[in-house]
Amino acid sequence: MLLAIDVGNTQTVIGVFDDTPAARIEREPGTMHGLVHHWRITTVRDRTADEWELELAQLLGLAGFELTQQRDAVHGHERRLITGMSLSSSVPSVTSALRTMFEARTAISLVVVEPGIRTGMPILYDSPKEVGADRIVNSVAALDLYDAPIIVVDLGTATTFDAISASGEYLGGAIVPGIEISMDALFARAAALRRVELVAPKRAIGRTTVEAMQSGAIFGYAALVEGLVARFAQELGESTAIATGGLGGLIAPHAPSICAYEPWLTLHGLRLIYARNHDEGGAPR
Repeated sequence: MLLAIDVGNTQTVIGVFDDTPAARIEREPGTMHGLVHHWRITTVRDRTADEWELELAQLLGLAGFELTQQRDAVHGHERRLITGMSLSSSVPSVTSALRTMFEARTAISLVVVEPGIRTGMPILYDSPKEVGADRIVNSVAALDLYDAPIIVVDLGTATTFDAISASGEYLGGAIVPGIEISMDALFARAAALRRVELVAPKRAIGRTTVEAMQSGAIFGYAALVEGLVARFAQELGESTAIATGGLGGLIAPHAPSICAYEPWLTLHGLRLIYARNHDEGGAPR
């Protein structure tokens, strides 16, 4: 069983993959081959390696999985063992804590997405080391699932746009402040405005302050997505645009250019990169 972890600035997404042939069934958009469990938790930057071990052991234990160094004769039949982990992280302190935890477990093979890792995708950024690990992982996953050229829109703490050429090369993209960051800035600077629920209003022309703010947040970001996807397509040619990220499901229905919402795209990319960096002997390359 493979444990995939994507650490974002706000949330951490965790998934467990079953790579047995029986788990590889026909996929529907929004699902992933072999993904048997997934969780989305708040990212805690100062959590120690011991705290991460406790957190993961509890989550995995409730779902019938186990982190262990050796196969236990008793529990081996009751719980499925985690034998590999693939990690991408935007938070260095969390990367360090998770690396410390897993490197102490010799039976679990660890692959961390960082400079020098095998992705199978040429990166044509002027400085490839500057590209966030999650952006590369998303692009690798998107290319596996869709025909290129592809535009990946990740709506999370930041809203990122990534372009993959017809030849399967990572070209670069755009970065925009995320919806929640923008709303937080608005509330902090405008004393008369209060926080509102992030849901689509009935109309674009808000007839209350709450509706007006919801229109700006939802329809405004949908228009931003439409505009940048159109500009990217002018440079890429006819493209497939997909959305991911914790807020992707909120915006994608209002952005006609988005053909699919893939909430677990990053986990799928982590699975692919793990396979490309793992030899038959069970050790990462």
